[in-house]
Amino acid sequence: NVIGGGDWATDRLLPDILHAIDSETPLTIRSPGAIRPWQHVLEPLSGYLTLAEHLYKDGQAFAEAWNFGPADDNVQTVGWILEQTAQRAPKLEWQITASEQPHEASYLKLDSSKARSRLTWHPRWRLQTALDKTLDWHQAWCGGGDMHAITLTQIDEYLNTAPAPNR
Repeated sequence: NVIGGGDWATDRLLPDILHAIDSETPLTIRSPGAIRPWQHVLEPLSGYLTLAEHLYKDGQAFAEAWNFGPADDNVQTVGWILEQTAQRAPKLEWQITASEQPHEASYLKLDSSKARSRLTWHPRWRLQTALDKTLDWHQAWCGGGDMHAITLTQIDEYLNTAPAPNR
């Protein structure tokens, strides 16, 4: 449920959406009501870098399992992701499959309270921003943009967004 530019993995919602847009083919969706803790790749990356700093300075006191995820009020359904993307890419079409599918949890959540309290790590980008940055990156890539510069700009924008401790 981590999103960001340059992800071309198969069987992941955003790469599959972008492939459907680029190829102008309908996307098949399994569970539009499934809720996921979507976040931009820079969010957990910043968390792991913060953790690495604490491990380097304080050692064993931080050598344990950690979650880095969005705030509870910032999770959305697969359908929401589709609708938001369709606002920017009106040619996006999807259909919900009626075929038998493997069981999937309808609601996934990450508890990042430990990272927030012990590492003072907090997410910086709300989901809408994360989705916009992902779509901006892909649009620039499709247009032959300077992806090194685009990526560095997005990293700079991320770093210059203040963490929101109450999220």
